[in-house]
Amino acid sequence: MDKIFFDEMVDEGGQPRPSFSGYCDWLAEQEPAKLLKKAYEAEDLFRKTGITFAVYGQEEAEERLIPFDIVPRIIAGAEWAKLSRGIEQRVRAMNAFLHDIYHRQEIVRAGRLPEHMVSANSAFLDRMIGFTPPGGVYSHIVGVDLVRTGPNEFYALEDNARTPSGVSYMLENRETMMRMFPELFTQMKVREVSDYPKRLRRSLSACAPPACKGDPVVAVLTPGIYNSAYFEHAFLADQMGAELVEGHDLRIVDGRVAMRTTQGYQPIDVLYRRLDDDYLDPLSFLPDSALGVPGIMDIYLAGGITIANAPGTGIVDDKAIYSYVPDIVRFYTGEEPLLQNVPTWRCSEPDSLKYVLEHLAELVVKEVHGSGGYGMLVGPVASKRELTDFAAKLKRSPAKYIAQPTLALSTVPILTKKGLAPRHVDLRPFVLVSPERIDITPGGLTRVALKKGSLVVNSSQGGGTKDSWVLED
Repeated sequence: MDKIFFDEMVDEGGQPRPSFSGYCDWLAEQEPAKLLKKAYEAEDLFRKTGITFAVYGQEEAEERLIPFDIVPRIIAGAEWAKLSRGIEQRVRAMNAFLHDIYHRQEIVRAGRLPEHMVSANSAFLDRMIGFTPPGGVYSHIVGVDLVRTGPNEFYALEDNARTPSGVSYMLENRETMMRMFPELFTQMKVREVSDYPKRLRRSLSACAPPACKGDPVVAVLTPGIYNSAYFEHAFLADQMGAELVEGHDLRIVDGRVAMRTTQGYQPIDVLYRRLDDDYLDPLSFLPDSALGVPGIMDIYLAGGITIANAPGTGIVDDKAIYSYVPDIVRFYTGEEPLLQNVPTWRCSEPDSLKYVLEHLAELVVKEVHGSGGYGMLVGPVASKRELTDFAAKLKRSPAKYIAQPTLALSTVPILTKKGLAPRHVDLRPFVLVSPERIDITPGGLTRVALKKGSLVVNSSQGGGTKDSWVLED
């Protein structure tokens, strides 16, 4: 018997759910051939705009177009309000946790988190110990990956607190849908996302360092054109009215980080960096890095610049730390988590490793520091050879992995040549954190597994994207 998944568009009787009712009324009046033509037009638009991503480790088709599906994912206003409260609680706890582990480590002292989870973590930076970033904000931009399994069942699958990507696709998806189907946006009250760049700049500016005088100067630091997310770096800089800079454009001048301009070097107040800690400062981290700025950490620790997100925040992205997030929420907020974690086995623990090895064909196994869907095993669709090889990996390096049950992810239809077909989705809402507020973009990026039956939504693994609509309540 086939497994039954929660269909977000229609109920068990085939009737549209309330959030999709207006869209389904519109859809019933559309000619299938015209819809397919619109889908091809959207694809052509993305290609002309240059919305691509790089696939590492693949010789052919290095630059790829992320497939875009024109059937929106629609979320009711009341559902979103509930989700937002859970996301905000989680993000507040994350920032409190980051402050604590770089100061008194009360959560370790209280026995709620093993000490080695911090001290032995490669993302933990000794240089950040005792330092508080401007405004007390560590993760200025957060992406929380959510999955749905039922009418009121949402889970946080992953936290991205270091350099979350994908927001440019969220914005371009909405722009494309508004261009393709303007009548839908007059019929349905869909909450706006296009003001994200303006809100991003405002949020970053609110975290200006003590050395800032006047209006904060904001810049985006990119590794360069060969980075998989370069399109996004350039897009956000342009939309924010900020400068896009590379490491060779920057130098230390009079105790400040300054960028090269036609009028000479100008100090930067807030640097939205889109490269990992290791490459940020060759004097503090990888000495052969040509992507960062020599000495930037000294300027940062002296209050001369704000780096967003703060160095050392990557410890929150760690999938072993993820398994402790419910306790982290309870410890710092005194509340029960509003957003649940997916049950997780830490393979570093002998009993958990034994269970995972015995049930490998039923589980999803991920690298603790992995991202983008690389290095993971989806047990139910793996071959016997893949299961055997992965079991050997687990035995060799158990601490590198966590395992989770295979969730029955919800589905939203995609448009195919034969009509609508259900596909599994996740959601990455984007959260802006400043000293005054936590600002959650209504919706975020919906990623969709385009292959029938696939649970892997990552673009690097063949997934696509959809526009996410949050309706006015």
